[in-house]
Amino acid sequence: MTAELAQSAQFVENLTPREIVAALDRHVVGQKDAKRAVAIAMRNRWRRQQLDPETAEDIAPKNILMMGPTGVGKTEIARRLAKLARAPFLKIEASKFTEVGYVGRDVESIVRDLMELAVAMVGEEKRAAVEAEAASRADERLLQLLVPQAPQPAADTDDPDAYSAPTETRERFREWLEEGRLDHRMVEIEVDDASQQQFEMFTPQGVEAVGINLKDMLPGLFGKRKRQMVEVSEAREILRRQEAEALIDRQDVAEEARLRVEQAGIVFLDEIDKVAGRNGGHGPDVSREGVQRDLLPIVEGTTVTTKYGPVKTDHVLFIGAGAFHVAKPSDMIPELQGRFPIRVELGALGEAEFVRILTEPDSALTTQYSALLGAEGLDLSFRDDAVKEIARLAVQVNSQTENIGARRLATLMERLLEEVSFEAPDMEGVALEVDAAYVTRALADVVEDRDLSRYVL
Repeated sequence: MTAELAQSAQFVENLTPREIVAALDRHVVGQKDAKRAVAIAMRNRWRRQQLDPETAEDIAPKNILMMGPTGVGKTEIARRLAKLARAPFLKIEASKFTEVGYVGRDVESIVRDLMELAVAMVGEEKRAAVEAEAASRADERLLQLLVPQAPQPAADTDDPDAYSAPTETRERFREWLEEGRLDHRMVEIEVDDASQQQFEMFTPQGVEAVGINLKDMLPGLFGKRKRQMVEVSEAREILRRQEAEALIDRQDVAEEARLRVEQAGIVFLDEIDKVAGRNGGHGPDVSREGVQRDLLPIVEGTTVTTKYGPVKTDHVLFIGAGAFHVAKPSDMIPELQGRFPIRVELGALGEAEFVRILTEPDSALTTQYSALLGAEGLDLSFRDDAVKEIARLAVQVNSQTENIGARRLATLMERLLEEVSFEAPDMEGVALEVDAAYVTRALADVVEDRDLSRYVL
């Protein structure tokens, strides 16, 4: 346990709660309470790694329940937090699961999916670490295909050219390869055969585990390669991937991924309010309580068998989220309620927040559209009065139809720039400044017609 804690410490970023909130502010507007809650939860992970193993083992993560209407930032906060923490992160809808015995997904697939994501994450990091060596080995293989190694001259030869000529030719080709002068030459290499028949079997362990076990048991049937003619530029990339895979130890990758899941994994259970309720007995309600009881051991802490070995969920952080329009947190079974001790309510967004969302985040919608249309040579900009008008109309449409929060901004922006997006290829070099009058003219008809706005916006 001591070794595992020491190794897992590198998976938890040493960021203070203030730094975490500041980083989240770059992408999510408002929702201060929710940001503080996740920042404290993340800092507590780092604190746990500093303790002695016996004490650390007894400290369970404080799971979080986010309550708020759609489009206020629940998912985005969790997603940005996972990127910030370099942690395996899985977002999944609780409504996808059904009670054992009914047709649907098994809740243990949460851990298996999280493990798959962690293996991919660690594998990518390992491949990046050996990228230079893999590139060198791939180039050597390419040179061997382009300039096969000449046989060694006889030991008693007196001709110095017998040694220098093949070496000079190979070095010349190496220079051409680096310069890209050989990119369009064709070579024959071995590639993975992707056309083989895939088998799927449904078992209590899930489809994923069976696929890998079949490959292990029948190596002659799976994983075959075929020879294919490709250009040197493409062959170089394929050979680099093959060499990178050969340089990393898949067992080490799986072990590190398991540690990362157990010590730093984050599961975002969206729409958890859809499985809340204890009095359903027919139709879609038949297994709501059953799903909660199946989720309970995963959230409490259990061991799940995966194709990479057993994975413990004792220290995986679970973030539940839901609108809770109909159901309430108290409608969940008491045992599950107790496993989400931190409750955070996210407020609805108003016009001021919409203005900030359109301008402040690094990936604001106005920035995105300016960059997209800039690829066509069109210089698109938004005046302050245009941003305020878009925000005002978003609030108006949300009040008249269904309130979908900040997601309404995306529908309005798409409608606003529909004509420009269509004509952009013919507008190279044009500078277009969007003002309030342009917004009103483009959106007035749809916004004022309540029946039409229900379908278009």
